[in-house]
Amino acid sequence: MGKRAAILAGLFVAAIAVAGGLYLFQPWRIFTSSTVTEDIPSAAPLPVSSQAPTAEPSAPAASATPDAPAGPAAPAAPRELATGQLISHEHASSGTVRILELADGSRILRLEGLDTSDGPDLKVWLSDAPVIEGLAGWHVFDDGAYLDLGALKANKGDQNYEIPAAAVLGDYTSVSIWCARFAVSFAAAELKT
Repeated sequence: MGKRAAILAGLFVAAIAVAGGLYLFQPWRIFTSSTVTEDIPSAAPLPVSSQAPTAEPSAPAASATPDAPAGPAAPAAPRELATGQLISHEHASSGTVRILELADGSRILRLEGLDTSDGPDLKVWLSDAPVIEGLAGWHVFDDGAYLDLGALKANKGDQNYEIPAAAVLGDYTSVSIWCARFAVSFAAAELKT
């Protein structure tokens, strides 16, 4: 009975190890991919200023066109505050990073043409770390200040991430697609203004 108990205990330990490995490494993600295609958000149109009503009717201005409908103005185009190109770190990656200020003053980080590998617990971070190519750059992004903008929505496509209003953009010089599970950068971009 001793040999049989040892075999069962060994199988139990092996099953736990395999389950733990599957949970940590999620090897099926090698074969999975997802795409998100988000448009750049548009702020509400700015209202057209109108004259305050008066007690007496006034004559229309000579340049006024009675047939032209009064309506809201078109929304202002987003203003680019910074941009960068993703470089590969742990996984082959490409795409453009843009920080945009919308007409309402809110800011977003936009990933355009993103193409990277899927992985466990991927995050989008603004960071004060330098972008270093090769192995030396894989682990630097959690050494200093960083701002977690949330989970990566997909490993391909065009995606927007809100930047909190209180964030001081001057404190951050780079963006990383960060794997929190293994504390490694999948890709990074230096931000240039």
